Amino acid sequence: MTDVLIQGLLLGSVYALFALGLALMYGVMRLTNIAHGDCLVLAAFAAIAAMLASGWPALAAAVLVVGLFFPLGYVLQRALLNRVLSRDPLPALVVTFGLSIVIQNVLLAVFTSDPRSIDAGGLNLVALPLTQDLSIGALPLLVFAVSLLATAGLQAMMTRTAIGRAFRAVSDDPEAAQLTGLDARHVYGLATAIAFMLIAAAGVLQGMRTTVSPADGPSLLLFSFEAVIVGGMGSFWGAWLGAALLGVAQSVGMYFDPGWGTWFGHLIFLLTLLVRPQGLLPQTRD
Repeated sequence: MTDVLIQGLLLGSVYALFALGLALMYGVMRLTNIAHGDCLVLAAFAAIAAMLASGWPALAAAVLVVGLFFPLGYVLQRALLNRVLSRDPLPALVVTFGLSIVIQNVLLAVFTSDPRSIDAGGLNLVALPLTQDLSIGALPLLVFAVSLLATAGLQAMMTRTAIGRAFRAVSDDPEAAQLTGLDARHVYGLATAIAFMLIAAAGVLQGMRTTVSPADGPSLLLFSFEAVIVGGMGSFWGAWLGAALLGVAQSVGMYFDPGWGTWFGHLIFLLTLLVRPQGLLPQTRD
């Protein structure tokens, strides 16, 4: 059972990376990005295209994609999403749903529906022995470390930096924040840009650990959304904890039957909504 729990935590760290960008955008703008999963897939295919065009290794392609997703997120927010932000969440949901459809169809037209993966340079074949009978893959361990560092970094940014204070100010009261000299639209753009950097990193790592296809976006969005809800909206460590719980639940389910994994994760999500609808850690904490 120890190996089941470890595998569950490693799987949960993947979901945590998926969830952080979604949690940041919701925490700052109260915006649920329906295209979140498709943006993850877009990042993976962007890295694949960069590697095919240049012959670069996965690390160089990852740096390029993460760097490009920062201005992409900023421009998308300033040009499109800022126009639909309001107390009514429906316009943003409709726009991001449309963006999801556009991304899926563009990827299908360019890359077809064939699943693809990112060449990790043999990293996905390296295993680190823990005991005589138990080993951990180097790539899952890397994803685990990146998810912890990203979560800690976001939490530190929100509580100890000027940009984090700006994020919290416009989140609490954008009108009052603008009276103090903050440009809410610029702050929202920076939040989306950082969220898209996280999305890019998560998408590239997902492409390294398994295959991706243009139709994977909705399922990745579902895992991200469940992790954020279970952990508590607006909490980065809550998102990480919720993702870890989902990963362990799925791993336990697959231990009993390979078809029960995803179902066990959904069951945890539904139980959370029934017992603790505010999530495990509903507020961002120091």
